[in-house]
Amino acid sequence: MLDKIELDDIKPSSRKYPFINFQIGREIGNDVLTVDGLTASQDGQTLFKDIRFSMNKDDKIVLLGSPMAKTALLDILMEEKEADAGTFKWGVTTSQSYFENDHDKYFEGSEKSLVEWLRQYSPDDETESFLRGFLGRMLFSGEEVKKSPSVLSGGEKVRCMLSKMMLATANVILLDEPTNHLDLESIQALNEGLIRFKGAMIFTSHDHQFIQTIANRVIEIREDGTILDKQLTYDEFLEWKDSQGLN
Repeated sequence: MLDKIELDDIKPSSRKYPFINFQIGREIGNDVLTVDGLTASQDGQTLFKDIRFSMNKDDKIVLLGSPMAKTALLDILMEEKEADAGTFKWGVTTSQSYFENDHDKYFEGSEKSLVEWLRQYSPDDETESFLRGFLGRMLFSGEEVKKSPSVLSGGEKVRCMLSKMMLATANVILLDEPTNHLDLESIQALNEGLIRFKGAMIFTSHDHQFIQTIANRVIEIREDGTILDKQLTYDEFLEWKDSQGLN
């Protein structure tokens, strides 16, 4: 059952808002993503079976279901995990960027400064001044940009990952629980940034208001491995499920 966390329930903290704005480097075409018969399992448990859907260029899809199933689908679509069966194909005009739920691998053992860490994911011609300014807008100011990524807090790592994604200028973004570890101000900034985003999106979240204000399509992975796929807002989807006796 999705926890009905509301933004108002989270205590405001710093009152400093990061600037989160996802620009796209290329206009996206009509052919975005086709999923054909994907099946996945883990530890002998079927996560989803023979699922099929196509993604449209204006879709902002929220995935519902078990955390394991949702993460597995996103990992497969980003080639971080292999499916047991089935295929998927991204459109030729698409470029993807992925916010992974478990992103510690990007930070572990790194002795770089934050500026050097971010430079790995930025165009070659970007100056240190640009990167410092970029980090400043994400609330890393002054001496903080010299921090080692390996000592960052959970919320700081999330802001770094979002910075990495913004520099990618992808026209399709995938986000797996991006609000984890964020304070209210950062969640609101991310919420507004994703509402403004002009590309296509697949995301997961346990935050009711976050989902309702962003998603225009819902794909729920059911316990039997099938999916419900509706071009509805989250609240409309819940009402539809209730009317069908599916809750």
